[in-house]
Amino acid sequence: MLGAIAGDIIGSSYEWHCTKAYNFELFTARSSITDDTILTVAVADCILHDKDYAMTIKEYGKQYPYGGYGAFFHSWLGSDSLDPYWSFGNGSAMRVSPVGFAFESMDTVLEEAKKSAEVTHNHPEGIKGAQAIAASIFMAREGTSKEKIRGYIEEKFGYNLHVTLEEIRPYYMFDETCQGSVPQAIIAFLESEGYEDAVRKAVSLGGDSDTIACMAGGIAQAYYGVILEYIKDKVRELIPTKLLAIVDEFNKRYKIASV
Repeated sequence: MLGAIAGDIIGSSYEWHCTKAYNFELFTARSSITDDTILTVAVADCILHDKDYAMTIKEYGKQYPYGGYGAFFHSWLGSDSLDPYWSFGNGSAMRVSPVGFAFESMDTVLEEAKKSAEVTHNHPEGIKGAQAIAASIFMAREGTSKEKIRGYIEEKFGYNLHVTLEEIRPYYMFDETCQGSVPQAIIAFLESEGYEDAVRKAVSLGGDSDTIACMAGGIAQAYYGVILEYIKDKVRELIPTKLLAIVDEFNKRYKIASV
């Protein structure tokens, strides 16, 4: 899941300073983890230690309160309730990458993605977005071809993955919904030629850069299996020690290449 976290950190510089350029600076003084990383690690912690998704996600959100959470999630964090709030925001999809790496059948991946999403994002689009990213990661790590990944996601979830980034980019704006960012993230991966290329393409859309790069980066890591050392080293520097320990434990448990 370091691929998702690296995408978040790289994209964080451009979330509120959007760029349509491809050759942007990967790491800047603004580079940091955001809610994408915090809640991705929370999901990994749940999988590793059989924890409750709602309680653990709220616990992580309160422990790291400055992650840049969406307004509805922030209100949920401040409440005494664990009830979901019918969201179709992309928060469900940004945190789901551990599910795609940890489970061994598509049925299990889809069910677990639903469980991880619906504790907050129980709108059908919120669940669908999480399932689509998790399914893409699962197929990518299984060595499925890009065309088969495209075909499955289109048929299963109804996303149009036959538009190109060149067609999307001129008109694309900041969109925090699953339906307005999940397909774009998957297309960034589908058009990529490597991990860094996928993240650069995702950020260059000029939208919700950290989250689109997080989603695309998770799929790209699963597919290519290689993240360049200078990216890994910088990302590890920027992850708090407590979160990094969960990342390392997860990678060891699920035999993901050492990162």
